[in-house]
Amino acid sequence: MVRKITTFFSKNDEGTPELDFGSTITREVCLLCETDLIKSRLYARNRICPECRFHYSLSASERIKLMADPGTFRETSKSLISTDPLSFSSKTSYKKALIRDQKRTGLTEAVVTGTCRIGGAPCMLAVLDFGFMGGSMGSVVGEKISLAFEEANKKKIPLISVLTSGGARFQEGVLSLMQMSKTCIAANKLSDAGIPFISILANPSTGQAYASFANMADIILAEPGTIMGYSPLRSMMMNAEQDIPDDSHTAESHLTHGMIDAIVDRSKLREIISVLLDLFQQEFKITQSRNDSSYEIESTPKQAWHSVRLSRHDSRPTTMDFMARMLDNFVEIHGDRFFKDDPSIVCGLGQLGGQTIVLVGHERGRANQSMHRKNGRPSPEGFRKAQRALRLADKFRIPVITFIDTPGADLSIEAENRGLGNAIANTLSLMSNLKIPTISVVIGEGGSASALALGISDKILMLENAIYSAISPEEAAELIYQTSERVEEVAESLRLTSGDCKELDIVDVIVPEPEGGAHTDHYESSRLLKRSLLRELSTLQRQSERRRLRNRYNKFRNVGAYSSRVRAAISHKVTTLQKLVSEIPDTSKLTD
Repeated sequence: MVRKITTFFSKNDEGTPELDFGSTITREVCLLCETDLIKSRLYARNRICPECRFHYSLSASERIKLMADPGTFRETSKSLISTDPLSFSSKTSYKKALIRDQKRTGLTEAVVTGTCRIGGAPCMLAVLDFGFMGGSMGSVVGEKISLAFEEANKKKIPLISVLTSGGARFQEGVLSLMQMSKTCIAANKLSDAGIPFISILANPSTGQAYASFANMADIILAEPGTIMGYSPLRSMMMNAEQDIPDDSHTAESHLTHGMIDAIVDRSKLREIISVLLDLFQQEFKITQSRNDSSYEIESTPKQAWHSVRLSRHDSRPTTMDFMARMLDNFVEIHGDRFFKDDPSIVCGLGQLGGQTIVLVGHERGRANQSMHRKNGRPSPEGFRKAQRALRLADKFRIPVITFIDTPGADLSIEAENRGLGNAIANTLSLMSNLKIPTISVVIGEGGSASALALGISDKILMLENAIYSAISPEEAAELIYQTSERVEEVAESLRLTSGDCKELDIVDVIVPEPEGGAHTDHYESSRLLKRSLLRELSTLQRQSERRRLRNRYNKFRNVGAYSSRVRAAISHKVTTLQKLVSEIPDTSKLTD
């Protein structure tokens, strides 16, 4: 609620305001910044302060009006009404409390469910109302939410829940607790059917509803400043041994710790939901008008160290640069749902040529962001975030494209303690076992297992001046010569250029770059890459799942097989390494 201020004034003959208790004007001002809200269209429509952007509470009916297309909402399960199943005894009768809130809110219970359209897409809504007994989840609330899941499953339409709940319906005792299991089972059925579930957390989002169905959604969004967590803030403060930080128990804190996908301003919420529904709907599919391989370039020999320098160029386009120029309606998702969000991995859904795809990529960032992005070195949380996106793609049968641009994984002790090796292994396993079409693109530096974790795909593309290697040239030079001065000749022996990788059957297609390198023209680089991706994606989608999986297995099963082609490449590498080793001084003959 806002604060109302009443002033008494009139104007004298000179037009100057003066006190006059015969005239009154009441102003509504923001509780936080005291901005006058009475003339604000933003506040009138969305209950948001135009100055500090504080989001005030909304009733269920107000939220439905903001989200649903006009005239499309049809309420379901309206006849279900709570009783007093335990004959709960307290100072105030539970029955009287229910009747009081029913009269005050015009609702029969704390949740309103129904079908509607958002941006033209059909969906099921389940909206909790904090004004009705704190939005707590009693038997009827759990039943109505479960019925909404079942109806969405029956109609094969996405379900969107909006949570504003303050805790448990203690008047119904253990029956209230059991609603957590009831709604979780119903949510599982929807998930098993491959139907999208989007959860929106509004202020407050705590208690049983938060710790059950609301956290099982495929995508979890939150309004700014939302208080959220299993324990209500009051309980946290009562049980805390020290002061609780101001920024804890908030949507912003949960985003940092990888628990939600995004924080969305209420004025943009309907637009984001509409985009997500459009992406999940997958209305279009890429097809190719004719088979033409003339777009592929011949792999010409390149000086290895020159490719290394170009792949690391400060102005070379990153994953986010390519996304901005290639994808429409991109919605980024965040967090691993365990510990934190790793910005060195970028994930999300978008449209490539009108078709929905899931994109996962390393992001090294620009000069002022490289520290924040850790120069594209993922932690265990980054790989687990990637796994979330890959599972989402597999669940909804959405093709996956991965962008590889990393010098390697985060090699800190903290990363090891949080399971770096396990995270890499599980990502490798998941990538290799995906049922949908997958394409990987080495856009810059493909370093070690961090690169390979996103590289087990049906098709592997590589930009002309990108590199792919098990170890960096600098590290290899230190290991062989104990000096970095001979890094250029070591780079040559590592066979890390796009031409080398094509010759070794590591990559399938070399994507051309503008003259001088991708950093000289981001738009042209994006155009060339997009063209290659569209061609490869259309080819993969024409293949049966069985054939694609068989080809993928054979591709990686036969890597390094001793064919005549690989024999020549390995022979060249062995000869080069022998030459390098023969030049190492024999330290055993040295004396003091």
